[in-house]
Amino acid sequence: MCIAVFLWQAHPLYPFLLLLNRDEYHSRPTKPLGWWEGGEILGGKDELAGGTWLGCTRDGKIAFITNVREVKSIPQAKSRGDLTLRFLESNKNPKEYAEELSKEADQYNGFNLILADITSKSMVYLTNRPKSENVMVMEVTPGMHVLSNASLDSPWPKAQRLGHGFKDLLEKYGEAELPTKEMAEILMTNTIKDDESMLPGIYPSEREHQLSSIFIEADTPLGRYGTRSTCALSVKSSGEVNFYERYLDKDQWKEHTMSYQIKKMEVHG
Repeated sequence: MCIAVFLWQAHPLYPFLLLLNRDEYHSRPTKPLGWWEGGEILGGKDELAGGTWLGCTRDGKIAFITNVREVKSIPQAKSRGDLTLRFLESNKNPKEYAEELSKEADQYNGFNLILADITSKSMVYLTNRPKSENVMVMEVTPGMHVLSNASLDSPWPKAQRLGHGFKDLLEKYGEAELPTKEMAEILMTNTIKDDESMLPGIYPSEREHQLSSIFIEADTPLGRYGTRSTCALSVKSSGEVNFYERYLDKDQWKEHTMSYQIKKMEVHG
């Protein structure tokens, strides 16, 4: 399912800052954060379908995706993780890619997709739900945004909890450097669940109650399900990218951070 909070073009030191939890069945084979073959794309990898939920490139492109909560799904739908990967591999800007993708968006189950290019300061949001409406492509405005399993900035209680907590930390640190790893540890491990009256009412209430926390741990008929990894991805105005991941590996939590410099933003002395 996934949940993310991000800051776009609204901080003097960080043109982009993202905290994201990936929720998935524990049995689904996954590679942790690393450089993909070719050395241009950095991200985790869904080894079952081959895509990624969050990735970035050496030339400053970023893409991440969340599922839209819905009752009916397309049985033979294409993998949504391909949508991020194809953008990261392409030469298109966010808007061009989103407009091209909108023509085939009905072949996928419900998704929310964020596409960004740091060097051109462009970010686009694309969703294919609700089905009754045309596929929505819109520019993302500067500021703080939360993306859960409804449309961008939908006021689900867990999204509001995450947004309020993120805003509090931003106010605490002001214009100083942000301890992104510590922010992820504070905000993304929150296990508070909603009262039944606050649930969106898409799934049975027992299941929705399990999914109503920012950090999810649930036993289901298909096996253990929940938050498999937490990421903090920050881009500094200098072009320095820091990508922290805390991930579950055979029931043990591990963590690492990878850093690089965006090519087009390299500082020449």
